[in-house]
Amino acid sequence: MQTNGRCLCGAVAFTAQVHPQVHICHCGMCRRAGGGPAMAVRVAEIEFTAGETQIVRYDSSDWARRAFCQICGSNLFYELRDGGHIALFVGAVEDAESTGLFLHGEIFIDDKPAFYELAGDHERLTGAEFTARVMGPSAMEPK
Repeated sequence: MQTNGRCLCGAVAFTAQVHPQVHICHCGMCRRAGGGPAMAVRVAEIEFTAGETQIVRYDSSDWARRAFCQICGSNLFYELRDGGHIALFVGAVEDAESTGLFLHGEIFIDDKPAFYELAGDHERLTGAEFTARVMGPSAMEPK
């Protein structure tokens, strides 16, 4: 599906083809970066219509980086450093409530604080299960 979006201040704007399945991440990095769990959709294509030069990328791990607007600090997307996957944060999507997005699953549920719980019947993966799925089973082997 196609959607439009922008950062809080409007300096960065985009049009994107996204998959409508929302994944919610409870890992400590996402919660620290955004003040709560991260909600994101997988991007098939993205075109920046304004402010691509305002995007700052931060290498948050050995295999991924986070992107945000350098003016207002809005979280925009998360991407694998090899360029194989971009997850667009739902907060940047215009009219997310009317676009047909739906909760598909949660990841890093073993890092989720006990003071909240998301309702519904959807996939829930631990950090190890998610990492093995994305990086392959060998990613979990000791080095």
